[in-house]
Amino acid sequence: MALSEITAAPRSAGMGVPRPVELVCFALLVSNLVYLCASYFDGLWILTSHGKGIPTDFVNVWAAGRLVLEGHPAGVYDWPTHKAAEEIALGGPFAGYFGWHYPPIFLFAAAALALAPYAIAFGLWLAVTVPIYLVAIRAIVGSRIGYLFAAAFPAVLCNSLVGQNGFLSAGLMGGALLMLTERPVLAGIAFGALTYKPHLGILIPVALIAAGQWRTITAAGVTTVLMSAISWLAFGTATWQGFIGNIGHTSTAFLSNGFADFGKLQTAFGLVRTLGGSEPLAWIVQSLVITAAAVLVATLWRSRARYEIKAAGLAAASMLATPYLYTYDLVVLAVPLAFLFRVACETGFERQELSMSGVACALIVMFPFVTAPVGFFAVLVVAWLVARRALRATGPAASTPIL
Repeated sequence: MALSEITAAPRSAGMGVPRPVELVCFALLVSNLVYLCASYFDGLWILTSHGKGIPTDFVNVWAAGRLVLEGHPAGVYDWPTHKAAEEIALGGPFAGYFGWHYPPIFLFAAAALALAPYAIAFGLWLAVTVPIYLVAIRAIVGSRIGYLFAAAFPAVLCNSLVGQNGFLSAGLMGGALLMLTERPVLAGIAFGALTYKPHLGILIPVALIAAGQWRTITAAGVTTVLMSAISWLAFGTATWQGFIGNIGHTSTAFLSNGFADFGKLQTAFGLVRTLGGSEPLAWIVQSLVITAAAVLVATLWRSRARYEIKAAGLAAASMLATPYLYTYDLVVLAVPLAFLFRVACETGFERQELSMSGVACALIVMFPFVTAPVGFFAVLVVAWLVARRALRATGPAASTPIL
């Protein structure tokens, strides 16, 4: 099945979208918009009622960009220097710190955003990344209902409130998987761009090697090397040294000492630590999850399952494999759900598929009230739905090699 066949599959030939699903998605979309608007006008989002910036994750991006524009790119990896830039951005001191943990390639985006005032840059960041996400999910679903599905997904609100990069990550992951069979080079470029957040791509090489997608692997490798080389030329050796040296610091702060609260880590590692388990035990459990996910992804991508199931499996497993995942990253979970949604609209929803998808969404909604790794269980639910589809796949689409 070529990707063009996936994209062009007629909706009329399938079961369609149940009306209750459309109504629930519409209600969630309206609630997201109302909450954001109310928060903004109440001084609880982006700016306070006094016009000062509200401390959220986006400030680390804008502050990093200002340091680059001022000629101090390596300063983004020095926590006191970066924190001082964040306080200048918000117009005063604040408790805590929003660290910059990205490779230097992401500094280009940060510098571009820092050309605008903080509040405007926040809006521009969402204005640029939200369409990338919406278009990717709509293309995966294969009909305009995809826009509604994408906008209504609960993690959208989490990401929008803090100005994080979940929309970009989901757009790159979904776009790459969508283009893989028809446009392998473009898919590789998208996968290469995703290395701005390398921990989300742990299992991508496993799937591509299992499927023999050498053109995609080459394109991803070349893209990564080129972006790294350009960032080295632009920001200097000291910046890359700062990034590499900061990896251990970040791991110690967030994975060893729980700098941002272990309950916020939506991973197996975070779950063990939240329950009081030791760091060695958490790494053992996380390693077992990574190993199991890698084996299952390799097996799935060497199988004769239809492509949508393979893509959904990789997207879900990629989120299980990393020990470092926060609620805003759960926007990526819309990618495997969209692939499952597409298959279901063509073949009909399996028993409990809609209800369990609802459970996954409800778990994400619960996070602000419990501050626990409920997102990890949401990913597990979606992974289980993918596995069930893969095991039960029948018919010509399941018996014909795709890759």
